[in-house]
Amino acid sequence: MPIFDAHTPVNPQGRLAGKVVYITGAGAAGAGWGNGRATAIRFAQEGALVFGVDRNAEALRETEDSIRSAGGQFVAGHCDVMDAASIAASVQACQAALGRIDVLVNNVGGSAKGGPVEMDEAVWDAQLDYNLKSVFLCCKAVLPLMQAQGAGSIVNISSTSGMRWTGAAQIAYASSKAAVIQFSKVLAVQYAPHRIRVNTVVPGQLHTPMVETRLAGQRAGGDVEALLAQRQARIPLPFMGDGRDTANAALFLACDESRFVTGTEIVVDGGMTVRCG
Repeated sequence: MPIFDAHTPVNPQGRLAGKVVYITGAGAAGAGWGNGRATAIRFAQEGALVFGVDRNAEALRETEDSIRSAGGQFVAGHCDVMDAASIAASVQACQAALGRIDVLVNNVGGSAKGGPVEMDEAVWDAQLDYNLKSVFLCCKAVLPLMQAQGAGSIVNISSTSGMRWTGAAQIAYASSKAAVIQFSKVLAVQYAPHRIRVNTVVPGQLHTPMVETRLAGQRAGGDVEALLAQRQARIPLPFMGDGRDTANAALFLACDESRFVTGTEIVVDGGMTVRCG
């Protein structure tokens, strides 16, 4: 079966039929399949009622347009996931609009180059807030709702940078994404008695919009094709994945097919970490 696209029809009886999903970073940094936009679209195609949040209203509108044009259900919300009050207001808005939250996808994240000597302390702090504290704050806001409902699924998006050296020194990003994996494991054990599952998707070097908008300038002098070639050389499979591959892994962990899966990771990297390991 071909991988989904924006025109794949919605299945009202799909794998997430009737589930309310709260997704952070549901926009995208540019054209193409970012992890957040792809996940929002894929979940809507499987019958979910998606409440997607982002700081970028225009990026979020593009996600909403794609979902609604295919007959899916989407509610947009503005949220700064590094601000507890903003998250609380957004979660309340989701409850008011859709009544509950069955699935939380913590997707926000981004990297900054440098090791501990060359990286400013402020950049280190901002990276930990963006990649790790955001996950903590969203879980803190949503977990009481899931516990009151008697079930839930949390999918956190990490990175292979949290597992291996992946070609560039990005000490704060790697550290925070490694922490997301362990955060998920601890949370999974703590909340298992409440039927709340917590798992992690670990994407590798995918071709997401971030390649064009930021990474090529950081690492290849703006040469997108050169950066893609460098990244592809690390991947055993002869092609590069994109945000849709992350979305399909998140879908499995979010839906009831994974009812006996918690505290673990799905690595989506074309075999890169096996080669690097």
